[in-house]
Amino acid sequence: MEVWPKMKIKGVNLGNWLVLEKWMNPALFEGTTAEDEYYLPRQLSPEVYEARIKIHRSEYITERDFITIKRMGLDSVRIPVPYFIFGDREPFIGCIEELDKAFNWAEKYGLTILIDLHTVPLSQNGFDNGGLSGICKWAQNPDEVEFVLGVLERLAKRYGERKGLMGIQPLNEPITEKMWNTMDVQHRYPPVDAELAEGSAPITMEFLRKFYLDAYDCISRYMPKEKYVVIHDGFDLMAWKDFMQEEKYSNVILDTHQYLMFAESEGCEQTLEAYKKYIKEELEPKIVEMENYFPVICGEWCLFNSLACGCDTKGGQSVLNGVEGNSEETVSAGEKKKIYNALAKAQFETWNRGSGYYYWSYKLLTDTVNTPGWIGWDSWDLGRSVDFGWIVME
Repeated sequence: MEVWPKMKIKGVNLGNWLVLEKWMNPALFEGTTAEDEYYLPRQLSPEVYEARIKIHRSEYITERDFITIKRMGLDSVRIPVPYFIFGDREPFIGCIEELDKAFNWAEKYGLTILIDLHTVPLSQNGFDNGGLSGICKWAQNPDEVEFVLGVLERLAKRYGERKGLMGIQPLNEPITEKMWNTMDVQHRYPPVDAELAEGSAPITMEFLRKFYLDAYDCISRYMPKEKYVVIHDGFDLMAWKDFMQEEKYSNVILDTHQYLMFAESEGCEQTLEAYKKYIKEELEPKIVEMENYFPVICGEWCLFNSLACGCDTKGGQSVLNGVEGNSEETVSAGEKKKIYNALAKAQFETWNRGSGYYYWSYKLLTDTVNTPGWIGWDSWDLGRSVDFGWIVME
């Protein structure tokens, strides 16, 4: 077994900047029935779509945010990017110039960037954050798999030698069978087009392993060994012990995404003690064990939980999923702070038994005060969580 040199990544995701998520900025979707990024440009005129996207990208994340992130004591940002980043998939608008700016800001203020390919054509998970809700057919389309490998190669060629590059993640949250069933994807995210959704299925572990090997070769052609290739665990953390253990793959990191809403979906009681027990007794031993094989990071996590919302969110479902949230606060500010402080401490300790973390997310524009049903969702926003004293950065 390999003993990895210990690194400790302390980072945050720049979610909803270059890959849109409706719940994080509902105003962007006003005047449409679109639930995801695929349908937004299909329901707006090209002029309105372009104006909305360009204004959003220029205002949502700026140089000032990189200064703020550095001041928080963090050292890295994970930037979700779409498959159309190079502007070659109509009707979408590319965003490579924004990523160029991010690298310049990161290098100026001493941060690193993990480029995360967050979406692929026809989706790798059927989530709204996969860009196309309720559909998961990318892995069944060899031409689209090749297209994605080409995107990864172009990203590596453009940024592989940049000082600010921490690494490249070839695929965000590919969904394997267990999570497909746990999340009940096509009911949670009903597809708009039943015909397009036909044949949707989870990604097989066999496909995913081959894709990661191919992606590694595409990326490493242009990226030095001191940069990392980060593979997501497909929501099955313990399945990777016999994978990429050869010396060739010494710069591979294993990424696991761990949310308390997943624990709730699996039956965890909605109490502070139950959450803490889950973190320390379920997650921590697995991360410690897998550190024998890879550096392990928790690339997405947050404080969000049903207890602090004051109601059962059905595993993190929102008003957009038709689940009614509280219309007024039922948990006092003091109690909420106590819950969040305890969970932040437990999670920091656990991620630090591995090789670090990226919080999801740096900010969101959901108005949790004036919009009914969103009470408790502000804990997804790292800026608010720090300002409210829910998280004390270590």
